Amino acid sequence: MDGQILLLIQEYIRNPIIDPIMIFITTLGNGGIFWILLTLVLLLNKKTRRLGITCALSLILMLFINNIFIKNIVARTRPYEVIEGLTILVSKPVDFSFPSGHTASSFAVAVVLMKECKTKWKYAALLLAILIAFSRLYVGVHYPTDVIGGLILGIIYAFIAMFIINRIKFPDKLFGIELGLNKSDE
Repeated sequence: MDGQILLLIQEYIRNPIIDPIMIFITTLGNGGIFWILLTLVLLLNKKTRRLGITCALSLILMLFINNIFIKNIVARTRPYEVIEGLTILVSKPVDFSFPSGHTASSFAVAVVLMKECKTKWKYAALLLAILIAFSRLYVGVHYPTDVIGGLILGIIYAFIAMFIINRIKFPDKLFGIELGLNKSDE
């Protein structure tokens, strides 16, 4: 069924107008770069530093558990290697397919933002996470179950990170520099 869904997306949803948009969206998730940059921006501002630390921890969990451990244990072959007639729109990834790292990193940060951030930007982050997840199917490099697995694991990484960070009492100052980590985030 996984393969049939990808072929249906290829046949009925892909089109030359949407293709470059979805390729761009999927590229935002390459190496978690968008989420890493967003995390760095949050870390730079004293008011959002605690939120940035939480996002960073969720990404670190994703890297080690998802990409280094689970992917190599499951060792699932990419769909374009086994589904006849499936063409991909991006260069071939070199790692295994399950779970989707793009999806896991996207939801790891987006869920932290949804739960901990008070601004409306959190909704944009969630929308981008959803688009990145779908883009992995659209470009033909993940099975739907890879994306669902990445989504679930990303949510788990977010909640683990929030649990850990919300229980730490940070110092108010480090080397005489006020950190602002114990104040509420914007």
